[in-house]
Amino acid sequence: MYLFDPAKKSEYRVLQVFSTLGVGGAETWLMALLRYFNRIKDELPYRIQFDICLTSGNKGVFDDEAVALGARLFYPRYSRNNLLRFVREFRTILAEGQYDAIHDHQDYTSGFHFLFGIGHLPSVRVAHIHNPVLHLKNYNTSRTRKFTAEAGKYLLAHLATHVIGTSRQVVSEYGFDEKRFDKVKRGVVHCGFDVARFSGAHELTHDEICREFGWEKTARILLFVGRLNSGLNQKNPGFALEVAKICIDEDPSIHFLMAGGGGGLIIEFEAKVKAWGMQKSILLIGARSDIPHLMSGANFFLFPSIAEGLGMVAVEAQAAGLRVLASDTVPRECEAIPGMVTFQPLNAGAAAWAKEVLVLMKLPIPDLATCNQAVKNSPFSIENSAAALLKIYTGQDQ
Repeated sequence: MYLFDPAKKSEYRVLQVFSTLGVGGAETWLMALLRYFNRIKDELPYRIQFDICLTSGNKGVFDDEAVALGARLFYPRYSRNNLLRFVREFRTILAEGQYDAIHDHQDYTSGFHFLFGIGHLPSVRVAHIHNPVLHLKNYNTSRTRKFTAEAGKYLLAHLATHVIGTSRQVVSEYGFDEKRFDKVKRGVVHCGFDVARFSGAHELTHDEICREFGWEKTARILLFVGRLNSGLNQKNPGFALEVAKICIDEDPSIHFLMAGGGGGLIIEFEAKVKAWGMQKSILLIGARSDIPHLMSGANFFLFPSIAEGLGMVAVEAQAAGLRVLASDTVPRECEAIPGMVTFQPLNAGAAAWAKEVLVLMKLPIPDLATCNQAVKNSPFSIENSAAALLKIYTGQDQ
């Protein structure tokens, strides 16, 4: 599995560029990679050293662990008022780091970072697209922002060696199939995860969850995971809540867990649930650190996102043996196991979604071990995701 090193290098140095090490999907993936490379370091024919440039200038939740795993962290703040200082600090990081690759996770902004690094750029320069184009449309609301985005895209056509996406769909949506990118390698590297974390025994975990929330063991658990964000509303939690209500009206054995933080929407949703008289059947449980546990004990996963770069949470659900009902805006690539994801248009309405959920929940429960192994063998496992990156970093992706 691990790649032969034709250059016989003892170390490959990679600079990862993020805004902050928050709890987003890309940052979580980076941490999974750090843990994985640390775990297999004696099996690799060379050492992988990740350094991380955090352009917000701020610390995040993963910083201390990243340092403990061997990463060096830099905090040059990227802003219009601080631009000259950022350029100076960024060029120093590149010059002193002597990197083999730079892997930038900030879509079109990566082009400006590469411009600022000219003269010190490594031979492998990767721009990675994680977010759906909806994010870009919501950000580019002024002429200045639109011009800046187009300029960054132009720079990537001339300075990036690779443009990769968390799905092939998002690469196309960002316009990287245009002819001017013909000389840039384009493809997909999925954000992998430790599949074994989603292999918990279903019946045992289901009973534990029912005990935690005071439900009978006969409860059938419908699960939603995502930020309750009233601004962008990408995860569409209000729609999920309406679907759950209709399902429970039709089948009182169904109980709904909505996991995710997000402030004001929780208060609004709790008021709705109280008005419906469903406080015992619908629980808003806030941000949780035990999503693999919840998935292992649930019966079905609801995923009505308005837009997704890929929808990794749907892949995680499949690894836990859960069938998924997803919106048809979610990239089809999230279906890691054939037949486990059903796609439905949002404009079909909450009643049609609820009807589909009720039909799908009557199907036989998939075999957990088979599902978990299928995802482990897919490009979504941390092992296969890391291997795909190593091919790029070491120049073996021809």
